[in-house]
Amino acid sequence: MKLNSKTTVASSKVLLVPYEGHHVSKYHSWMTDPELQAATASQPLSLEEEYKNQRSWRNSADKLTFIVCQPIDRSLDGRGDIPFIRMNTLDLDSMSRMVGDVNFFLHPWDAEGGQEGWLVGEIDIMIADHEWRNKGMGKAAVMALLVYVQVQMGFILEEYVMSKQADGVSGASLKALFVKIKEGNVASRKLFERLGFRQEGQKNYFGEYKMVMPLDDLQKQPWWDTALGDWIQIPYGSMRDEIKFTD
Repeated sequence: MKLNSKTTVASSKVLLVPYEGHHVSKYHSWMTDPELQAATASQPLSLEEEYKNQRSWRNSADKLTFIVCQPIDRSLDGRGDIPFIRMNTLDLDSMSRMVGDVNFFLHPWDAEGGQEGWLVGEIDIMIADHEWRNKGMGKAAVMALLVYVQVQMGFILEEYVMSKQADGVSGASLKALFVKIKEGNVASRKLFERLGFRQEGQKNYFGEYKMVMPLDDLQKQPWWDTALGDWIQIPYGSMRDEIKFTD
């Protein structure tokens, strides 16, 4: 979504930054790994196709795409809060700090009993860097993303509706969250269970389990208040954006 093109999301354990062009080459190298291709049900793309994909995703009104980066010192070593992150500088969002990606997709509600304008949100998380697996990075990234979605809900839905007006869409309401996880990915299933997601039905034709959480249950989760208190947004962009922001 264009919504997340000018902001990063930071907690004490993770930094989420918009997927920009300078991230593509490393992302592309990750996706040549057969293990990651299998885990994400992805087909290998050429580097040119990956750049095209990046531009498409960043401009889509039904997708949020963040690169998961190593956490940063948000207080600049005690000198004050970071007021702005300029892309691809200070090594905060560089390729050397990339760990994986986390995404959010909006889909029309297709289950029985749905109403016009109802949506469901799909979450997708990948920790590609082996050194950062099993350290809580995936959980921290998903929690930061979900706080962002809840806080920015009005803007997310407004952008979606505006993009669908030609199709006669006049309103939208997010009703549930879900994730699809491969049968053998036990770690991811346990991660989402700890976050409050529950399995719906049996595995599908592709060997995936669907785990679901009603949106009304999100802020009732035991981890919510801590995640919300540990979460900030930091403006992000080019030098031109920074000058406008600090004027």
